[in-house]
Amino acid sequence: MNIAISHTSEKPIYQQLFEQISAQILKGELESGYSLPPIRQAAPELGVSIITVKKAWEELERSGLIYTVTGKGCFVSGLSAEEMLHKRNEMILKQMTIDTSYYKSLGLELEEVIELLKEIY
Repeated sequence: MNIAISHTSEKPIYQQLFEQISAQILKGELESGYSLPPIRQAAPELGVSIITVKKAWEELERSGLIYTVTGKGCFVSGLSAEEMLHKRNEMILKQMTIDTSYYKSLGLELEEVIELLKEIY
């Protein structure tokens, strides 16, 4: 598990953790059954609070990407390729909805957004 925390980012740290771990799961870098480090171990290693890690792990579990076994820890869920694709698309659409609302508030037209996206992609 490879995590890079930015303390200067506008995104909350728990969200950064959630996004990076979920991306690793959805890309197959963290396979089914992979054991996430315990919250109390991960927090000092990442230089963040236990509450922050707990919130990220809870979000991962709510998303169905991990599951908890009491007394044993948190593990990557065994999702089929189809379920992984569905989860990925669901997360992308959620973020794109937020982003699109912002672009619309700035008065951008779809064509302008597409051109800007092409520039940075």
